[in-house]
Formats: sequence, structure tokens, C-alpha cells
Amino acid sequence: MKTILVTGANGQLGRSLESSISTPEKNNFLFSDVDTLDICNKASVEAFVRTNNVGYIVNCAAYTAVDEAESNEMLCLRINTEAVRNLGEIASALGLKIIHISTDYVFDGTNSIPYTETDYTCPLSVYGRSKERGEIVLRSVCPDALIIRTSWLYSEYGNNFALTMLSLGKSCRELRVVSDQVGSPTYAADLACAILAILDSARSGVFLPGIYHYSGEGVCSRYDFARKIFRLAHLPTPVIPIETKDYPTRAVRPPYSVLNKKKIKQAYGLTIPHWEESLKEMIHKLNV
Repeated sequence: MKTILVTGANGQLGRSLESSISTPEKNNFLFSDVDTLDICNKASVEAFVRTNNVGYIVNCAAYTAVDEAESNEMLCLRINTEAVRNLGEIASALGLKIIHISTDYVFDGTNSIPYTETDYTCPLSVYGRSKERGEIVLRSVCPDALIIRTSWLYSEYGNNFALTMLSLGKSCRELRVVSDQVGSPTYAADLACAILAILDSARSGVFLPGIYHYSGEGVCSRYDFARKIFRLAHLPTPVIPIETKDYPTRAVRPPYSVLNKKKIKQAYGLTIPHWEESLKEMIHKLNV
């Protein structure tokens, strides 16, 4: 059985994938991060892949510090674009299956209906452009790649909106949260299960390349998301709605980035949980 290499293992999706598998070693999973494999070094990656009999790559590695990317464009592009090219070229040359994770930030947010996979991309930030370029170079060097765009990822791990709100809710008298940014929160554990289902399908001989969208069901604003987090965590902290212009950031966020998930649900028979139900699960796991 070929090994499944998961890059970016210390990130929230990588950790969610590992925690979703009871016995990773028996399922031939190999989790790596920059300390064990630098995906920016193509020669090292190719040697690693050959040595470990890798047949599948799940690329969860990414530069995700959206605001910091505005002043670290070269590093952001190196990880989100050039390293992706390395993985794609190796996958193509050696006949590997590759699943790459991308983002809703490839869109500018001017839509009023959920974005489909064929909608025009027009990123507003360095981070978004780096991820868009990563998609483009991957598809050019490895046409059989499978790309999953996701949105508003959160989990029990790392740095994300949900954990930040929980922390601030315990220490602030009130919070001001933007109400004019609309999307769909995605629980990393749900996305991990979807990836595992795709891998199971691939192992059975069915792997359908292309771009797919995956996010939690339902739609909300950042303000709605924060209020629900506090309600489930029994935090009394008041949440005040504000507009994006009242909370300036270095990187511009798309005001609307809801993703249409019809394609991935039909292709792989997935049932996607509603974001509120998944948030309840995460809050329960944290025991807050």
C-alpha cells in the first residue's frame, strides 16, 4: 500500500487530519512539517517521496498569516506558489495523486450568490494572489491535481477566528466585530473527513481531478459567528457590530466569499454539516 504524505502537519488542518485517524501508521499516513521536510527544496522532497514509497500527497502546508503577508510577499509566494510547483512537478513526474488546499480569498467578494469553481478569480491581497498563483502553477504542471478551496477554517488547534474570540471573550469587557464580511465557517475536522473520503475513493481507483469548493453549510457574518461562539461557550461578553471600514487591516478581505459546494457533494457523495452544529462539537471538545 502506497504511503499518503501530509505536508503542513503542524497546522490546524494537518493536526485535524491526524486526529481523525485512529492509527495513522496502519493506514500508511506520513505526517511532515518544515522540521522534517522543506517543501521549498524540490530535491529533498523528491528524495523523501521516493524513500518513503509515497503515492499520494495532501498539501496542507501554507503561509496563512494574511496581514503579515502584505510585508512578506516573497516568503508568502515561496511557500504558497513555488513550493506548490515543486509538489506538482514531482507528482506529475512520479505518477502521484495530489490534493492541494486553497482558499476563498482567491475571490474579490463582489458576488451576491455563492461562488462556483468556474467563477472568475480576482484576489485582493498578497495572500490571496499567492494562493491563486499556486492553483495556476499546480494545474499547469500537474493537470491531474485535485484542489479544494475552503473558507474561514477553524479548529481546536493553532490560530483561528474561533479560538481568538474565545480568548478575547474571557478578557475583554466588549468586542467589536465586523458584520459586513459574509462567508461560511469551516470546521477543520469536517474538511479532514472529506479529504479522507476522497483518499478512500482514490485508493479504490476513483480520483476526479479539478477544483472543488468545501465549507460548512450555512452562511453568516463574522459578527454572527462571534455571537454564536460566545453563546455556546456561555460567555456574556457583548458583541458590537461594526463595518469593515471601522476596523482597518493591512490585507483586504473579500466582503462575500460563500462557496457553492454542489460539485464536491455530487462527485464524492459528501454530506456537509452545518457550521453551527460543527461549532458546537468543537466547543464541546474544548470543554469551555
